[in-house]
Amino acid sequence: MIDPKNEASPDNGRRGFLKRLLAGVISAVLTLVPAGAGLVVLLDPLRRKIAAGGAVRVASLDALPADGVPRQFPVLADRVDAWNKFSNVRIGAVYLRRTAQGKVEALNVVCPHAGCFVDFIAKQGQFRCPCHNSLFAVDGKIADPSSPAARALDSLKVELRNEKEIWVKFQNYQAGKKKKIPVA
Repeated sequence: MIDPKNEASPDNGRRGFLKRLLAGVISAVLTLVPAGAGLVVLLDPLRRKIAAGGAVRVASLDALPADGVPRQFPVLADRVDAWNKFSNVRIGAVYLRRTAQGKVEALNVVCPHAGCFVDFIAKQGQFRCPCHNSLFAVDGKIADPSSPAARALDSLKVELRNEKEIWVKFQNYQAGKKKKIPVA
């Protein structure tokens, strides 16, 4: 007579162990694959490399008169904001001018004191911040020693491509700081 207590049931032997192991592996895969895919989608904006700091085409050289007077131009580029991508939107503005040597200079329109947009007053030949009356010379340097601005207007790197196109390495900087600290 066979003792039922000593008899190995099919669920307790090697086959039962392999069934439970295989069921555990399958359920782990069925759980981890969707969870991993969801995590990849959630963290996608963090792993994307933003093309910040690249040069952006601002204007043609023909659009900039040789009189040395700064002209304001919008900066249009693609902007990535988390999961959204916006093509050819305004990300800022710059003042461009030709120097006496025929070079092109670019200044960010944002006042380094409080972040307001500066205006160019042609009669005075100066930039003026409407928020706190900071005055800047045509080259961007502080024109009034009593100005509350901690630094000159932020100059930007300019490239001439194809001898006709003005490209600017556009960057915003933190306002209120003496050092130029890029805004991420």
